[in-house]
Amino acid sequence: MMKFSVVTIFPQIIKTNLEFGILGKAIQQGKIKVSTHDPRDYSKNQTKRVDDKPFGGGSGMVMEAEPIIKAVENAKKQSNNSHVIYLSPQGQLFNQEKAKELSNKSDIILISGRYEGIDQRVVDHIVDEEISIGDYVISGGEIASLILIDSISRQIEGVVGDFQSVEDDSLYDGLLKHPQYTRPEESEYGIVPKTLLSGNHKSIRSWKLRKSISNTLTKRPDLLEKANLDMEKKKILEEIKKDEEKT
Repeated sequence: MMKFSVVTIFPQIIKTNLEFGILGKAIQQGKIKVSTHDPRDYSKNQTKRVDDKPFGGGSGMVMEAEPIIKAVENAKKQSNNSHVIYLSPQGQLFNQEKAKELSNKSDIILISGRYEGIDQRVVDHIVDEEISIGDYVISGGEIASLILIDSISRQIEGVVGDFQSVEDDSLYDGLLKHPQYTRPEESEYGIVPKTLLSGNHKSIRSWKLRKSISNTLTKRPDLLEKANLDMEKKKILEEIKKDEEKT
């Protein structure tokens, strides 16, 4: 069972969002476990505040080191071989490969910061890795933590009913997904490509693969620079590029 512990001053954000859908079912079935740890429980302040003004001046407030570290240490007591992640704009950019890598961990502790961030001594003392979900600003690390929990959990067999659907996800193999269609076959908005209705599995697979590579080339060519394409995919990519040169 995969275990996630989230250090947050707003545990209800985590708990409420995990009541629904695939993750809610996975928790009920014991595939994953998610617990929350509130730094305010370890505050020595009578009002349970865990933030203060930064030394050296500057705007906003910074979360204090001790309450966070104590919360992480308590989470570690309930876990084995924990991997501690701080959700930070200074971290490595999260992607599908990272989700796969982290799915091999048995126990992950996520630190959700707020305000202007956390005391650097938390990072120096107890964090194994910093991760960013993108080059933009959000109000706190709870949403980022939920993104990691969702993405990592999908890589665990049994969380998603049909694991084939996970392997077919966009970015699973470094490529974007092919276009998808459902009933009706024809409508005022267009028709479904005939290949998908043919029942010829070989032709359908070839169509999906070609469209996947074409989609990636058009929308996210940067992904192709990093993708580990096999000979079949490389050949299709070259064919698509040659076709584009002709038009």
